[in-house]
Amino acid sequence: MALSRAARIILVGAPGVGKGTQTERLMSKFPQLSSISSGDLLRKNVRERTPLGIQAESTMKAGALVPDTMILRLIINELSTRGWITDSTVRPYSVYSSSMGLSETDTVDSVYLPSGLRTSKYSYSEHPSASFVLDGFPRTAAQASQIDQLVPINMVVNINTPNDIIIDRICNRWVHEPSGRVYNTTFNKPKVEGKDDITGDVLTRRADDDPETWKTRLRNFTETSQSLLEHYDRRGVLWTVNGNTSDEITPQLVKEFRRRFGALDH
Repeated sequence: MALSRAARIILVGAPGVGKGTQTERLMSKFPQLSSISSGDLLRKNVRERTPLGIQAESTMKAGALVPDTMILRLIINELSTRGWITDSTVRPYSVYSSSMGLSETDTVDSVYLPSGLRTSKYSYSEHPSASFVLDGFPRTAAQASQIDQLVPINMVVNINTPNDIIIDRICNRWVHEPSGRVYNTTFNKPKVEGKDDITGDVLTRRADDDPETWKTRLRNFTETSQSLLEHYDRRGVLWTVNGNTSDEITPQLVKEFRRRFGALDH
């Protein structure tokens, strides 16, 4: 299916609600859609020992959170590299360059992240190939405001599944650690009980997959996500989908996605 214009999407939902599954299914149906994961970008920079990655790694080793400006820099660089946003006021650079000329007192943010991002600063592509799901950022209304000044998000999906359903799903979850494959004894059983379908390895439970831990995580999500959802509701881009399983949610999501972005069968 081809899109008629650029889709810039964020999926919001509680831990365990299946955001990753929905992203994968959307991408399989709409090949022009890409996933932009702030976590993946951060790990890539750390792994490749880029200046930004070195700075991020030292921050994390010190026990501090990676600042929003650093995550924004990663996203800006990724979208710029792909040609999806342009900024004529900033000289060309790349966070993957080893010769950024930082002094001992400079940080990547202070040199390359312009102070006070302005809405009019960036131009962005509306070509269908510039479509993406932004994963991992923003998580708060303040972060959403920062993204607004970079590129306008035009669809925010609020995936709404009851907490008791999520907890039941998690309690029945088994994983193949080496590959990350996930099974569920309720609706996605392995072919052989307790064994991975591909390798035959023994499946395990994640250490934090217990009900009390998840009740706390879900409560925290509800508290922090409300302002984020309200922010996007005010901007007129919020859409809520209700369902107990990914298979219930996917058809609704695909239908709405096609309606908004004029997806056509080829």
